Amino acid sequence: AAGMTIGGKIPFTGTFANFSTGRVYDQIRQSIAYSDKNVKICASHAGLTLGEDGATHQILEDIGLMKMLPGMTVINTCDYNQTKAATIAIAEHHGPVYLRFGRPKVANFTPEDQTFEIGKAVLLNEGKDVTIIATGHLVWEALQAAEQLEEKGISAEVINIHTIKPLDEAAILASVGKTGCVVTAEEHNFLGGLGES
Repeated sequence: AAGMTIGGKIPFTGTFANFSTGRVYDQIRQSIAYSDKNVKICASHAGLTLGEDGATHQILEDIGLMKMLPGMTVINTCDYNQTKAATIAIAEHHGPVYLRFGRPKVANFTPEDQTFEIGKAVLLNEGKDVTIIATGHLVWEALQAAEQLEEKGISAEVINIHTIKPLDEAAILASVGKTGCVVTAEEHNFLGGLGES
């Protein structure tokens, strides 16, 4: 993939997240990140919801691995529509990108005709008591949690952090400044992931 960029191509790689990042980390570090190659690493089957394939196929460190690399953009989409929009956006973005998505069936709840803006969080639900910042398919779970909290008299603001790097710090700080409380939701280790960010 790195070699193809030299000829002006925009290669998209694709396999399970564990193999897209952990198994080939040195190649990504040397041949893609350090040399700023325009490679799009697309990784499916991230996190624990891979289920029956077990620990050899599950990964909870991939966001952290990719986030540490210089110049690497890290995106974790929440549904089919957002993944499609992100794919178009990263094709137009110059530089290495890690696009992560899961395996489980989740609701397709974002607009079909959306414009994906790298590094720009999406406010999905306004609230005043707690901020839930979520990424990946846990965005849908966060929306469900907000509904349940509303029934208990707790107003939850839900923000879709689809881009972990660069992180929309302004959106997070504005929300937390209002609510005074924040919870993160991700299918990844807190260390290196959205929570740490």
